[in-house]
Amino acid sequence: MGIARPLLAALIAAAVLAGCNGAPAAASRDVWRQQIAEQKAAIANDPHDIAARVKLARAQIRLGDGIGAEATVRAALAAGGKGDYLRPLLARAYALQGDGTRAFETLDGGPIAPDMIGEAAWVAGDIHLDNGNLDAARDAYDRAVRELPRNSMLWVDVARFRDANADTLGARDAIDFAIELDRGNSAAFAYKANLVRTQQGLGASLEWYEKALAADPDNADALIEQAATFGDLGRYKDMLAALRRAATFAPDNARLFYLQAVLAARAGNYVLARSLLQRTRGALDDEPGFMLLSAVVELQLGGEAVAATWADRLIAEQPNNLVARRILAVADWADGDADAAAEALAPIVGRTDADSWSLLLAARVAAETGQRDASLSFLARAASLNRGNAPPFAVNDSYGLVAMGGDAAPLDPAKAIPAISADMAAGNYASAIARATKLRDANRGVADAHILLGDAALAGGRYALAIQSYRSARDLDAGERTTLRLANALFASGDSAGSGAAILALRDSQPSSIAADRLAGHLAMDIEHWDQAIGHFERVRQKIGNRDVVVLRELARAWAAKGDRARALPLIALAYRLQPLNSEIMLFYADLLDQRGDSQNAMDLRNKAEQIGR
Repeated sequence: MGIARPLLAALIAAAVLAGCNGAPAAASRDVWRQQIAEQKAAIANDPHDIAARVKLARAQIRLGDGIGAEATVRAALAAGGKGDYLRPLLARAYALQGDGTRAFETLDGGPIAPDMIGEAAWVAGDIHLDNGNLDAARDAYDRAVRELPRNSMLWVDVARFRDANADTLGARDAIDFAIELDRGNSAAFAYKANLVRTQQGLGASLEWYEKALAADPDNADALIEQAATFGDLGRYKDMLAALRRAATFAPDNARLFYLQAVLAARAGNYVLARSLLQRTRGALDDEPGFMLLSAVVELQLGGEAVAATWADRLIAEQPNNLVARRILAVADWADGDADAAAEALAPIVGRTDADSWSLLLAARVAAETGQRDASLSFLARAASLNRGNAPPFAVNDSYGLVAMGGDAAPLDPAKAIPAISADMAAGNYASAIARATKLRDANRGVADAHILLGDAALAGGRYALAIQSYRSARDLDAGERTTLRLANALFASGDSAGSGAAILALRDSQPSSIAADRLAGHLAMDIEHWDQAIGHFERVRQKIGNRDVVVLRELARAWAAKGDRARALPLIALAYRLQPLNSEIMLFYADLLDQRGDSQNAMDLRNKAEQIGR
């Protein structure tokens, strides 16, 4: 045995490291299935063939079979395999089962062979990343990359890590290198698609999903992400086809049920949507999208208390999620708890840019609780449609302490960002810009760093710097938060054409964006392109219903401008019912009624508008 053990160790190492250093690591599932069949046959012929068992475990891991891999590795250990070589594979099997604690215990349970240190570090990095421990993940991935610098699958996980750190450029570089190392790496193509979806828009990502599926037609994760993208593009038939195809490979995938529930809810089948959400068995309960959809579905089915619970959970995670607050307010109000509804609405109606629907609900809630003056105030605000910027940061006695903290740690976001906010609140825009510039310079691959500088520059009236910063942010993330800021800065600088182009680009890349459609509709109204305006505002109405007075009013105006009063009248009537104290709506409604020959009602509306205006 003294002579055989080194040879045995070499065989194990060769099998364990197959596909790790230069050899393609991301073959299609058919290849791995064939590998499993071949190794099982080899083991049947020779139960002591440890190399075959290790190759079998590797194939099972690639197919995500953590339970099977655990059994195979344990059999290899029982047959005489060396623990220092096999321990990282066993840890990987536990990690695949979601048992990170047991995986760490396995890694710490004994020495690791030098040839397997990279594998062990890789497993540790993945577990730390999934646990949100980014500092520990960074150290583990650094070690893994030093040991396995040309492993394509490892670089996919490095891209995941960098993306979690908001390092968009770093994630992009990592995934491009993964693809360069292995043009057949389906997982790399799929992650590239996710990054492109954020950076360039939904449509641009589709070709990368196709490449992922060309490399591995059975890649259920790629199919599910592709389906979600189709859904965001409004291509629901394609979405359903992708989901059905994914279901043949991963019938129990929780995201599969969630996306099917999205489709069911969009079709108005809330009973089916609830059933599909329940089939996720809690796997997605902590995801914001799942919580929001669950709240909507329960509210539609009359489960106000359950809807409120889901909305409460989401608000605990995202206190500034105004959609969740509106749902919570409606659920509480429908459940007879007006005080809770008022509490949910308070952060919304406390803003100067509060939407009319929230103000109207707040008015009803206030009236129900006997607060007549507050109710009238909310109604008046809703009627005036007073749109403005969010209230500025409050200046208080802690400004000096906050500023000192930012001075002491200018590159620590936890200290620098509050200091920048405090500077802006105090009108010290030069200081805010200087702090934001330092933070941006140290984090050029992070979109938020450019956004922060843009916000400070815009507040300080430095439009060119703001535009440049927002453009840099948009190069990293072409979503609403960057594009709308850029459009606003361009408009503020006097470049209305550039602002419009940015909004239309967002509309083209993110067809699901309500904000883009709304703004594009206003642009079309300004240049009297009535059909385009109607198209944009109708898409908004289909998504949010008849609860936005501005959308209803603009649709009525557009149809009236086209000479179609039959379509304009019901829309302005809806707007009037939502805001019966809005004099502008009354006068437009009166004009349409006059044109129809209903002069008495038109006169009554004009008289009412005149009384309100006094």
